[in-house]
Amino acid sequence: MHLAHYLGLLHRAQINLADAFRQVADAHAEEPDLHHLCERQAQRCDQHAARLQPFAARYSEDAPSEPDRLHSQLFSGTRTGGLGLLRDLQDLYLMAAECDIAWTVVGQAAYGARDEELIAVVRDCEGETAMQLKWLRTRMKQAAPQALVVAE
Repeated sequence: MHLAHYLGLLHRAQINLADAFRQVADAHAEEPDLHHLCERQAQRCDQHAARLQPFAARYSEDAPSEPDRLHSQLFSGTRTGGLGLLRDLQDLYLMAAECDIAWTVVGQAAYGARDEELIAVVRDCEGETAMQLKWLRTRMKQAAPQALVVAE
């Protein structure tokens, strides 16, 4: 069964996303809403990773290196200024999109395995990840005019 592979991928991706949200929160603390909301999103990712733990044990988690590679390629550090904020938000969006599709794949496997507990976790967490993506998209729309049109 290869479900363990995707559980490992998703678990690691959630941990990396939480770390990235915290880095952005700290780097852009001068933004009134960003620090608090990024910290909240990081906590949500921590909760998602924790909810995966029982299933990782059940299916013998196989932690692949792909999420770490994605994290290091996208997030070698935060940037400064308005353009830096926009790029950091875009990196977060791409990392959250990786989690989103992994939730979809794990959910389909859970249906195939008839694992009702995992289906319930996927349903909850997939919805919260979709909200993260919507928030990031909205925040990028808010940051874009200032970063791309107004000179710093």
